Amino acid sequence: MIFLVIFTIKPLLGSVLAFKKLNPVKGIWGSEWVGLDNFKVIIDIPNIDRILYNTVFIAVMKIIAQLIVPLAFALILNEVRKLWFKRFVQTVVYLPYFLSWVILAGIFRDIFAMDGVINKISGTIFGTEPVMFLGSNLLFPFLMVGTETWKNFGFNAIIFLAALTNISPNLYEACEIDGGNRWKQLLHITMPGIQITIVLLAALSLQSVLNAGFEQILNFYNPLVYESGDILDTYIYRMGLQNNQFEMATALGLVKSAVGFMLILIAQKLAGKFANYRIF
Repeated sequence: MIFLVIFTIKPLLGSVLAFKKLNPVKGIWGSEWVGLDNFKVIIDIPNIDRILYNTVFIAVMKIIAQLIVPLAFALILNEVRKLWFKRFVQTVVYLPYFLSWVILAGIFRDIFAMDGVINKISGTIFGTEPVMFLGSNLLFPFLMVGTETWKNFGFNAIIFLAALTNISPNLYEACEIDGGNRWKQLLHITMPGIQITIVLLAALSLQSVLNAGFEQILNFYNPLVYESGDILDTYIYRMGLQNNQFEMATALGLVKSAVGFMLILIAQKLAGKFANYRIF
């Protein structure tokens, strides 16, 4: 609770800067009140519609990918009968989850560089010209989705694997006696047995629609891909820390937080309705 107050609740008081014009000498509390002027400026930002589109597009793609891929992996791993092999694979695939994006971005930059592994292999085998993966507005969003899915799918699959362990083995035995093969068991036992978990995770993921992955994109993007890779969080970062427009950055961050809070309430409502899951 102490850490929560110090690092989460207390900083919220700084949101008052969204309604002021910062005076570096007097500080936040001594600065002049300007009402909603900062919010009016946000509306007139030339590229705000593109930034909002990039944020929602990348976030939604990540939500879909990080629901489907872990589910598919868990279903495949659940069919493995060698326990030692199952544990080994599960350990290996969730290790990337604990690596920082600073480390992974350096690795992926080398892999997808003009003289990187991917271009060398494709050039040697297929004779293709090098592709600037991290400088292409067409490819950049999908690289962000793919790399984050690769990083997290092993860890996210733990939830589905835990749900699969709650299915009674007697159901599979009964299905096998009735002539049901592995495919029939998957359709009529496995999927119905974890459908509540799938619906719950899908509903709760709605609250992440405006969170497209600040740390990841900050370590990957460059001015060449601002058109397709610039999201709300990176724009706020550049506006506030690089351009010293702290009031505008605070106002935009406050709007994002307000919308995110409403999405959390909607997600909780949907989770309670379709999966009988409630926090409050």
